[in-house]
Amino acid sequence: MNRDESPTLPEAEEPPSGVPRMVPGRKWIRAMVNGQVVVDSRAFTFVWEIPYWPTWFFRPDDLHGELKEANDAPSGHGDLAGAQRYDFHTAGKVLAGAAKRYPDSPSEQLRELVTIDFTAVDRWFEEDVEVFVHPRSPFTRVDALTSSRHIVVSIDDVVLADSHKPTMLFETGAPTRHYLPMTDVNMGLLEPSTTRSSCPYKGDASYWSVSINDRVERNIAWSYRTPMPEATAIAGLVCFYDEKLDIDIDGTRQPRPDTHFA
Repeated sequence: MNRDESPTLPEAEEPPSGVPRMVPGRKWIRAMVNGQVVVDSRAFTFVWEIPYWPTWFFRPDDLHGELKEANDAPSGHGDLAGAQRYDFHTAGKVLAGAAKRYPDSPSEQLRELVTIDFTAVDRWFEEDVEVFVHPRSPFTRVDALTSSRHIVVSIDDVVLADSHKPTMLFETGAPTRHYLPMTDVNMGLLEPSTTRSSCPYKGDASYWSVSINDRVERNIAWSYRTPMPEATAIAGLVCFYDEKLDIDIDGTRQPRPDTHFA
C-alpha cells in the first residue's frame, strides 16, 4: 500500500449546535464484571461529552444485560443536558445508575446509543489490552524522544535541575514535558508526597513537593517508575510543572503554559 493510500480516522469536525463531537471507533471493546463479558462491541462511537477525553457509546445489542430506568440516579461527571440514567443488571449484579443515554438528542445516531460508566465495571479492554483510567482518544499521540537540549529548572532563582540529557514528551493537546534523569535533579530539595495519579497513556505517577524560601509548591514534580509500555522511555525520570516554575531551554526562558494545572 502506498503512503497516500493509508487508512486514516475521520476528522473530528465541529458538530452542529447541541450535538457533542462523535467519531466511529474501530477497536474491539469489552468490559468485564465478575469475570463475565458484559459489553462486547466492534462498532462503537467515541463521544466527547467533555473536551479532555472521549466516552465509548455502544449499540444496545452490545450490552449483555438489562437496562432499567433510574430516575433518581445522580448525574455523573460529564453528563450533558438531557442525560437519562439507567441501572445495568448484568453478571448477577446491579450497576446502579451506571448506564446512560440521550433519548432526546438532536443527533438521531446518539439517541440510539448507550454508554456504561468506566469505573462501574471491573475491567475494560481494547482488543486484548487492558485500558485504565478512561478511554483513550484516537487523536492523542504520545512521543517520548531523547534530546541533548540544555534544560534548567528553577524556582525563585534556586536551581532544581540542570540537564543536557532530557527526554522530551510530546502529547497531543498538552504542553511539551521535560523528563530529566534523577542524577541531574537536586533531589535533596524535593519532598516525597503521598499524591498519586494515573494516566491511560503513561501509567501511575508519584509526586514530590518543594519548599523554597518559605514558599511551598505541592506536587510540583512527578515520575512514572513503571510506565505503560508505550512510555518506557520516561521510566524513573523526573518532570516538573512548567506552569508553576521557571524553565530555561538552551539559555532561553520559556513562557509558562496556560493549562488547568497553572
